[in-house]
Parts: sequence; structure tokens; C-alpha cells
Amino acid sequence: MKITPVLFALSLTLAVSSAPGESLKEQLDAKKTAFLEMAPPDKTKSYQDGIDTVAASGILDRALKPGDKAPDFELKTPEGKKVRLSELLKAGPIVVTWYRGGWCPYCNLTLLSLQKALPDIKAAGGQLIALNPELDSYTSETVGKTNIEFDVLSDPANNVAREYGIVFKMTPDVAAAMRKGVQTNTRNGDESDELPLAASYVIAQDGTITYAFLDADYRNRAEPSDLIQALQALQSLPKGAKPSSSGD
Repeated sequence: MKITPVLFALSLTLAVSSAPGESLKEQLDAKKTAFLEMAPPDKTKSYQDGIDTVAASGILDRALKPGDKAPDFELKTPEGKKVRLSELLKAGPIVVTWYRGGWCPYCNLTLLSLQKALPDIKAAGGQLIALNPELDSYTSETVGKTNIEFDVLSDPANNVAREYGIVFKMTPDVAAAMRKGVQTNTRNGDESDELPLAASYVIAQDGTITYAFLDADYRNRAEPSDLIQALQALQSLPKGAKPSSSGD
């Protein structure tokens, strides 16, 4: 099935149909429940097997964690603006979050929740960027459909995600479903069948990771309020004090 703008808009509409005041977790859990109620058992088993395989791979142990130094990187927005982590850090701490692609309803929910939280992220002294493995044209489509106001960067071949240790290969069944259903190989521009974890990091100005959200289950994401709390903790530090570390 080819993903068209109409289908993309439909998936987004479904993603944002949440009650006012719901937490991101509540929205994600509702999406998960609806999927489990509607999807055939063989599909739910295949996806759960994929999650279990990721969890068993050791990726959560290998991924960068609080206390580690964040690798510097430079990527471009779909419009061609260069964004370098080390340059951003000169202005203050930053939230770096990954999503799987604009085809993912859990990702759309997360991006919209982060957009809603953006004023509070800025009030806590933070900045926000999102990375994904899709080609520029698909990244641009996602930005347009979600109307988000923070930079979203394409990370070709998951090169930056790989430096953070959060790249995994889909199981054959899941990869086949993703290729057929949403054409991940076309959208990502490669045949690797690799995706990043839906990880989120808070990085202090000295480049130290102070908060990390890492989960093998793509349906779980960092709560914006937790990211804001991690930024506020950095704000409250005495001048010259080293940041403490927290995270999942």
C-alpha cells in the first residue's frame, strides 16, 4: 500500500484525536489499545516479537546513557539549514529526540505533544530538535502536516543515531510488513531495514547527557513533563556546578 498525502493526513487525524489534558502516555496507550483491538492476532504477535527481539539484542545496554558525553553532529533541515549540536549548546541545554518516521502514529502523537510543550521547554532554558531516518522530502511532509515549530532533521542511514548506540535492525517479518505497508526502504532511501529507538536525551551545555529515555517498545516515549523537569534541574544548578544524571 502506498502512503499518499490523504492516508498520511488520515493517520495524523487519528493520532491527534485525544482528550484535552491527556498525558502523552495516555494518548499512546489509547492508540496501542485500539491497535490491539483491531489488528489480526498474527500481526500483533509479529510486532510483539519484533519488540522482544530488540529488547533481547542488548541495545539498551549499549546506548549512550546519563553521564556519557553526547557525540557532536551536524545535520540539515529539509530547507537546507545546517544544525550543529555544539553550536546549539552554546545557547543552552538541548533536548534531542528521535522518531521512526512520519508514517508512525505514535511518532506523530509525540511530535505534537512536544510542540505543545515547546513554550515550557523554552521557559526551562532548553531547546528542542528531532531526528529521523527519512529522506528530506518525507521529513518536510511530516513538518508540514504537524505544523511543528522546532527543527526536524533527516539523519540519512541513521549515522548520528548509530553514534548514540540506538540503531536496530527490524526482524524479517516486521521489515517485510514495513516495506509493504509504509515503504520504509523508499522513505529512508536505503535497504538496511534499520530504525532508531524512539530515544530522547537532555544534554547539558558541556555536552554531558543528563537524562535519557530508552525503551525497546516503540509505543513508549519520553513524557514532555519529564524532559522539562530535567531541564529545570539544570537551570537550578549553581554556576560552575556539574550536572547530575537521571533517566530510564
